[in-house]
Amino acid sequence: MFASSTTLRPVFFNRDPRQVARALLGKLLIRKTRGGMLAGRIVETEAYLAQGDAAAHAAAGKTARNAVLFGPPGRVYVYFIYGNHYCLNVSCLPDGIAGGVLFRALEPVMGIAQMAKARDIEVEDETDLAKISFLKKISSGPGRLSEALGITRARDNGKNLTSPRSDLRIVDDGYRVRRVMVTPRIGIVKAAEHPLRYFIAGSPFVSA
Repeated sequence: MFASSTTLRPVFFNRDPRQVARALLGKLLIRKTRGGMLAGRIVETEAYLAQGDAAAHAAAGKTARNAVLFGPPGRVYVYFIYGNHYCLNVSCLPDGIAGGVLFRALEPVMGIAQMAKARDIEVEDETDLAKISFLKKISSGPGRLSEALGITRARDNGKNLTSPRSDLRIVDDGYRVRRVMVTPRIGIVKAAEHPLRYFIAGSPFVSA
């Protein structure tokens, strides 16, 4: 299915998080597992800036927790929120400058039954796997998509998304996004008014 796909290179992430957040829409996030390949199309992202962004984890400077955001571009940054959810991010900008993009929602593409099982969603009938109402439950939201792909801080923080050998990577399969919507970020309090949330217009898999 992904024979003609290309893994995104570091240069893709070595730029303003706003550009990266928009450009990631339509790309495929892939997880290799013993049970098979899992994949979802990125339909919603949020940018977090290097400077002057009170909502960014790097706003107060470099710490052991957020060090990945200051590292090379294209690295996985995972954090735990609300005591029960992991959130997946990718570092942007040159090494030493903090910036990142949060993955907010995916459209399930491959390994759907396995992702549903990881989310404790029961498949009552094979036709469920093609229903939008069912698919939305799998990865529409940052916590949901992390659970569906088995993403945790211990397992994934610091991984290189640009390595073809990584079990977690992003590829371009040629999909073209027709229209992108931009809105203020959601689910946060600080700097929530900034228009840094991007999603594919008309996608039923967007989180909100």
